Amino acid sequence: MDFTRRTKFVRHKDKQCDLERLYLNDQLDIYQAAQSEPVFADCEQIVSFIGTEGRHAKFVGVYQVQGVAYRPDGRWPDGYLYAAQQECWPYHYSLQKDSRFAELEGRLVIDWGGAALAWHQWAHDKDKEVVAILPPGYVTEFPGYLDFVITYAELRKIIANPVANARWHQMLAAVAGVYLIVDSESGKQYVGSAYGKEGILGRWKNYAANGHGDNVQLQALLAADQRHAAHFQFSILRTLPRGMTDKEVIQVENLYKTKLGSRAFGLNAN
Repeated sequence: MDFTRRTKFVRHKDKQCDLERLYLNDQLDIYQAAQSEPVFADCEQIVSFIGTEGRHAKFVGVYQVQGVAYRPDGRWPDGYLYAAQQECWPYHYSLQKDSRFAELEGRLVIDWGGAALAWHQWAHDKDKEVVAILPPGYVTEFPGYLDFVITYAELRKIIANPVANARWHQMLAAVAGVYLIVDSESGKQYVGSAYGKEGILGRWKNYAANGHGDNVQLQALLAADQRHAAHFQFSILRTLPRGMTDKEVIQVENLYKTKLGSRAFGLNAN
């Protein structure tokens, strides 16, 4: 990296939207190109990160700043995940990603330092400690069966990278259970169950493959918009022993459908 050029470190952190979701859906570049002030106008390149826990930040790319346009009536591009709830700022930058650093994207984690609120800093006098270099395809640590909500993009990455996410594969395959899919755009819920040799892992592999898991109402959503699966969020409502019969697991599934009203008001057709 050429630090003789005017370079800024940038650590994105936003309460309005899920930046990891944007990154996994290839939309973080859209997000960072729009700014409320001309923060990149005086630099030639930016080294971009997503803020994670504490002072840590995950590397997402090096970008050449090629220009800026002021458009006070600017709009987000079609398909941007947070177009409805996030203001589009008037300074629109043309940013070109440097492909030479692609192997470290999503893997290099640094300590940003004490000035966490200073989200853009000149790089020439700032040393950043490398905390970790994660395996290729790594998503996150498995936190426990009932302690996570993952996006469809995260699910696909977990399934596609079994070595980097070995703990997820091991734990999800170990149990049967009842799971929940929430459409974050409409708020509607789908309750499903998983059983058989690979437990929850085996069932979720189907969703990773086609987005809808062969469920009627989810299929309809994707038929209307093939990108709609990006709005799906996955979690587990209850784990069950993998030795339970299919009928016993489905009985528990039906109980949760009744509790949550997912037939009358959600995405369950049966």
